[in-house]
Amino acid sequence: QLCRPLDPGLAVFAAYWHRGYACHPAAIEAKVRELAPGLRTAWITTPEYAHTLPPGVRLLHPGSAAYWTALARARFLVNNVNFTPRMRKRPGQIHLQTHHGTPLKHMGLDLRDRPAAARGMDFGELLERVDRWDYSLSANRHTTLVWERVYPSGYTTLPYGSPRDDVFQHATEDDVARLRARFGIPAGSVAVLYAPTHRDYQRRSVPRLDAERVARALGPGFTLLVRPHYFHTPGEGVGGGGIGNMVSSGGRVLDVSGHGRVEELCLAADALLTDYSSIMFDYANLDRPIVIHADDWDAYRAARGTYFDITAAPPGPVSRTEDELIALFTTGAWCGPRSAALRAAFRARFCPYDDGRAAERVVRRVFLGERQELLPPVVPLAERRPAPAA
Repeated sequence: QLCRPLDPGLAVFAAYWHRGYACHPAAIEAKVRELAPGLRTAWITTPEYAHTLPPGVRLLHPGSAAYWTALARARFLVNNVNFTPRMRKRPGQIHLQTHHGTPLKHMGLDLRDRPAAARGMDFGELLERVDRWDYSLSANRHTTLVWERVYPSGYTTLPYGSPRDDVFQHATEDDVARLRARFGIPAGSVAVLYAPTHRDYQRRSVPRLDAERVARALGPGFTLLVRPHYFHTPGEGVGGGGIGNMVSSGGRVLDVSGHGRVEELCLAADALLTDYSSIMFDYANLDRPIVIHADDWDAYRAARGTYFDITAAPPGPVSRTEDELIALFTTGAWCGPRSAALRAAFRARFCPYDDGRAAERVVRRVFLGERQELLPPVVPLAERRPAPAA
């Protein structure tokens, strides 16, 4: 197959090490079908996630003959992580690396002195993979500076925003209501999405928060949507004995770990509760309250390394203990004036391009070959109207 001509009409996509149709590649694939219908799209995923693919998208099983044929001959290759090291990129192929979030924690070459996070990473092999990239997607100036330093190569940076967040600018009040009904959020309840990140310094997941205790303390007016990091099993690391696939605390703690589209969870939630997850940068585009629970900030920063102090420049109020967290919600500080001011500064820094047309800019530049000056201009922050909270 490597000796046969490239297929100029084929684009191959993947995300999260073959965990289904998700993230920036999914938003870009959908926009390719809309703006470049002459292209055929194929998605690499395992049978476990095959149900996530929309109609009209060809399924490629990792390791199959069709998989290797597609990697050898597709004109376009899109992923939010790296493809297999066995892939041989050919002249004429275009590789778009979308990444999967704004970096707070150290990445790439910055992990050379972080053994707990690097876990035996082969940095020479990493640089060989980076050399395949033709384009690297960036959501803000901070991300551009980090990626170009920790993934050095000759690719072109595309400062176009986060395609997976485009939906935040297009979803309607009815869309939000439908999602809340699907997740079982009671009418009139304040839905808080709790999405913690992975800890490199722990051999196994240790609960950072007792979700059931927090739900009891907040009372019937609140509902917690619990979504552990995708490295963990459902309910792992949320305290209260684990959530699993059950609904607990009188229906006020909902396990949503099985739902693959995190953007839909964000749309359904009235507020985000996280620690150091990059989901905060995405959720800020909704201009809804964000609370940071930083109970182990010093340990996390020492083990992983971070690019700035999120407790000093947060997107909202910060708690250090579970009792402080409960107080932030029971006193109303989670959505008060200071919360809004912190969020406004955070959005100005990290959401400059996320106006709902990031995927369109990518498709027009990479797949259709349009010149930079002809791409849709970015809508200023003050003129954006993200989906309203319930």
